[in-house]
Amino acid sequence: MHALAPHSVAVVLGTRPELVKLADLIRLLGPAAHVVHTGQHYDRELSGQFLSELGIPEPTCLTGVGGQSRATQIATALAQLDELFADRPPLAVVVQGDTNAALAGALAANARGLPLLHVEAGLRSRDRNMPEEHNRVLIDQLADVLCAATPGNRANLLAEGADPRRITLTGNTVVEVVRRHLPDAEHRAALLGSYGVIADGYVLATVHRPENTDDPVALRAILTELDALAADGTPVLLPLHPRTRARAEAAGLMPLLDRLRVTRPLGYAPFLALARHAALLVSDSGGVQEEVTVLGRPLVVVRASTERPEAMTDFADLVAPGPEIGRAARARLAHGALERERLAALPSPFGDGTASLRIAGLLGELAAASAGVRSGPESVTGSVTEPVRVRAGTAPVA
Repeated sequence: MHALAPHSVAVVLGTRPELVKLADLIRLLGPAAHVVHTGQHYDRELSGQFLSELGIPEPTCLTGVGGQSRATQIATALAQLDELFADRPPLAVVVQGDTNAALAGALAANARGLPLLHVEAGLRSRDRNMPEEHNRVLIDQLADVLCAATPGNRANLLAEGADPRRITLTGNTVVEVVRRHLPDAEHRAALLGSYGVIADGYVLATVHRPENTDDPVALRAILTELDALAADGTPVLLPLHPRTRARAEAAGLMPLLDRLRVTRPLGYAPFLALARHAALLVSDSGGVQEEVTVLGRPLVVVRASTERPEAMTDFADLVAPGPEIGRAARARLAHGALERERLAALPSPFGDGTASLRIAGLLGELAAASAGVRSGPESVTGSVTEPVRVRAGTAPVA
């Protein structure tokens, strides 16, 4: 990797999943990384604790973004990023995924003519009702280097006419992050004991997407099914997102939480520890769809659509809010230990755990080429975007 000057690579993020997925890349970049947090989701419970837990340096924080509408978030972050990039132009800009923060970062880079690298490029749900689908398509159009996590993601980009020279098959950074931050067996056992559960004897659930929390009918359907699972005698742990709690209170749904073991939002390592030993996960999270493939656990995904079909082959079932949640959950639970052993032996479809290293190398070349452009007419793109073959993932963690 090329030596990079301090703060020469701007890493723009704004949500907890971005902090998680970019943690190892930021660590590899070292002093070269200038982390910029837009504040799309920022509080001590959901973002603040992740900075210290994941070893991410104190970021430059934007203001006035969190809690606003999608258009206001993007516009407010874009204006501040444009000013930041004008004052301190980086050699390259990194964005991850499909958040409003990522789109603002991509637009700001494009406006200032800065090379842009998109981590997790090429995800597609084909669901135009998802704001994230529009964000990810726009970012992919703007990016100079497209880091596709899977062959399917690369195929999506090629089908849309992306130049193959812009695409690199890297794997997904979530694989190495899960392996690095999963607590050891002793700490996991202690954590399970603190929650009064035993390995393979509970369900771990998360609900936070607006399509589920902002619709009282959908939220009632989800909580009703989780309550029914708990009534069957299976403990259900529910780390409760602040927005989910607020929506449940407003809709008069709090009694449906009485049988559930509701906790405060979890740090990343405690969540991984609980996920590693859950008999089943029920979630609407995109990141959890990837994490279970590394941990070797089954999952019921509660969403209308998914941009991660790779997880659906073995590890997960996609269902809408309602009785299908309970049917899918009970079917997975009935498969028991043999099914969990089968999943634990499968490689993750999201790569071999070296995505961050590949991406850091690409950034080194991209930034070096960018520095050359500033002193001469050398092209920014070219050899840095030759496809890299990603090896089959290794078996999930112990």
